[in-house]
Amino acid sequence: MRDNLFKQDTLVSLGQKRLLMGHNSFVIWFTGLSGSGKSTVASHLQEVLHSQSVKTYVLDGDNIRLGLNTDLDFSNYGRKENIRRIAEVAKLFTDAGLVTLCSFISPFEADRQKAKDVIGEDNFIEVYVKCDLAECEKRDVKGLYAKARAGQIKNFTGIDSTYEAPKNPTIELDTSTNSIQECVTKIIKTINNKLNVSN
Repeated sequence: MRDNLFKQDTLVSLGQKRLLMGHNSFVIWFTGLSGSGKSTVASHLQEVLHSQSVKTYVLDGDNIRLGLNTDLDFSNYGRKENIRRIAEVAKLFTDAGLVTLCSFISPFEADRQKAKDVIGEDNFIEVYVKCDLAECEKRDVKGLYAKARAGQIKNFTGIDSTYEAPKNPTIELDTSTNSIQECVTKIIKTINNKLNVSN
């Protein structure tokens, strides 16, 4: 079946789209335990970038599973397929000229590497939102850790499913010791040059 598929090229290049946007396009991939602060940092970062006229979109784990990936469970296969689909969507958004902020636990190193391969290493910024399990459980904003400890949720990352921390992330944030503003500032400093469309 794939032998009958042919990539359709467009008449507007990625470079032209980036010039129109006024900045480069790439993916900022937030990974970390539930409750570590991924979505919070991503949302505040988007707010700052928006104020700088940078066109962005946030792809968030819960939002995606409520729509595009509603058919996937939390088995290892479900998690892998979840990340595969998101990588493909993020690649499309990058090609559209957007800075895409992906906020996903994405617990497995191999899956994050595949996402990087799909999106392209030059367009992939991995942000490890580090926060120890005890602090994440203390926050337990969604009450998920309590349910996992009670056996009401199976395959919950950090409890009965492994989280493989990035070995060499582009950026590492420790939300147990740094404020959201400090985390956002650190990211902005890192990506400022990359935003420049002339790069």
